[in-house]
Amino acid sequence: MSRYWNKITSSLVPYIPGEQPKDKKYIKLNTNENPYPPSPKVLAAIKEITNDDLRLYPDPTCENFRNVVAEYHGLSRNQIFVGNGSDEILAFSFNAFFDTSKPILFPDITYSFYKVYAHLYGLQYELIPLDDQFNVPLDKFNSVNGGIIIPNPNAPTAKYIPADFFKTTLRNNMNQVVIIDEAYIDFGGESAIKLIDEFPNLLVVQTLSKSRSLAGLRVGVAMGNEELIEGLNRIKNSFNSYTLDRLGLAGAIAAYQDKEYFKQTTQKVIMTRENTIEKLKKLNFNVVESKANFVFISHRKVPAKIIFQDLREKGILVRYFEQPRIDNYLRVSIGTDDEMNSFIRVLSQIVD
Repeated sequence: MSRYWNKITSSLVPYIPGEQPKDKKYIKLNTNENPYPPSPKVLAAIKEITNDDLRLYPDPTCENFRNVVAEYHGLSRNQIFVGNGSDEILAFSFNAFFDTSKPILFPDITYSFYKVYAHLYGLQYELIPLDDQFNVPLDKFNSVNGGIIIPNPNAPTAKYIPADFFKTTLRNNMNQVVIIDEAYIDFGGESAIKLIDEFPNLLVVQTLSKSRSLAGLRVGVAMGNEELIEGLNRIKNSFNSYTLDRLGLAGAIAAYQDKEYFKQTTQKVIMTRENTIEKLKKLNFNVVESKANFVFISHRKVPAKIIFQDLREKGILVRYFEQPRIDNYLRVSIGTDDEMNSFIRVLSQIVD
């Protein structure tokens, strides 16, 4: 701890991202990256924009990209906000909307960045426990609060909530902002975007990191009514007016426009996920129902920590969370068919 840090910095427990090893080549199933490359049209668009114009600032309003996203989802441009990854948008949202005098609500087992943002912005929070099957109990999100955030599908559990189920929660919290974090929605779920015009308190946040294979480009999108979007713009323009660079904007536009490639790769991931689940069950694993590009698994006999360590020694990385209630589970990203076949083969040796 440094004597130069202020109280906030000293008290923070930062988010720890998945391991990105450099010592040797691994099969990486630990960070929920897409196993397939970006659309060829994305790479072509980035190459085309790599020219003398890089000396100029990018469009601070990201107007062209917002137009593309709006058309894609059937919204207006003024209902779209874009930022440097969904993590940045979530940070802006915690700063813009949540009431410091009341606790914000989110699940007890969820994306650990939520706690980090709450501490960073001096927000109280109340954890809503998942049930024994890792379901999010939406009926528990009706107490007095300063805002709500729920990931759908949840991470790291992969559990999904049908979009219409959020209507009661939104209706019971009309004076608070309800954020639905949809980082993994494209792998089999239905987005809550369709509820935006009905509920002015709804903000839907998505990312291009997962289903559009652009984790390295850092682009996120938020969608909601114009009042919420203006709030995000006020925060962004008090922090950094140019959150997306020219390369990111060009790549993001091309990714949204190549609908066929998006459909093909997400379907591949879904098919591989379902095949992997069948094989895991034959190896005596409990597998939480998944609508994400990962699965959450627990073996009936071999402890998760032992499996995690043995997999790593054999060149396969998965994610292990040493936390109450989930310390006997592993989160496994879905890779290519070849990668998942290798994973299953090594895994069968370990559990046998």
